[in-house]
Amino acid sequence: MAQKFPRDRFDSIPHGIERVGAHRAPLRRGARWVALGWAALATVVLVAAGIVGVVLLNDRLDFADTGTAATPSPTPVVTAPPTIAPDIPVTVLNGTTTSGLAARAGEALAAAGIPVGTTANASTSDLTETVVYYATPDLEGAARGVAQAVPEADVRLSEQFAEIGTPLVLVVGSDYASATGG
Repeated sequence: MAQKFPRDRFDSIPHGIERVGAHRAPLRRGARWVALGWAALATVVLVAAGIVGVVLLNDRLDFADTGTAATPSPTPVVTAPPTIAPDIPVTVLNGTTTSGLAARAGEALAAAGIPVGTTANASTSDLTETVVYYATPDLEGAARGVAQAVPEADVRLSEQFAEIGTPLVLVVGSDYASATGG
């Protein structure tokens, strides 16, 4: 048999409110939008904190004020004097979309007394800088001699072309095309 308790204030429910749970009232109008806004704000704050944390851990930001102006980097040290190697022909590759640029660079090398082997197009045509590649350290002087005859040329050691039997390679880029008016 069910026990009957006397009525109290918790038994009176206002009209128009459905009972949802023991002590729950219906949500206010727009409460879900407020919750969504707080969740979006928390997401933005956490993402920003994560980005700042990653940047700081990667040492990309330096908050230390040294009080000095940035000093320019020193010029690269030339380790070998520029020379001309008459027994080593230079392969000239065009790394741009400018037609005939390798032939023009080859003519400039020949005019400077540097032997030219073959001229061809490089495997890519979007190179921006002109580089003289040399295969072994003993060819650095010859590479620097080639670089003197070509405006805007950089010199780099690379064994990439040595595998195909080309110890000195000049790859002309768009900086050469603009320097020669091409």
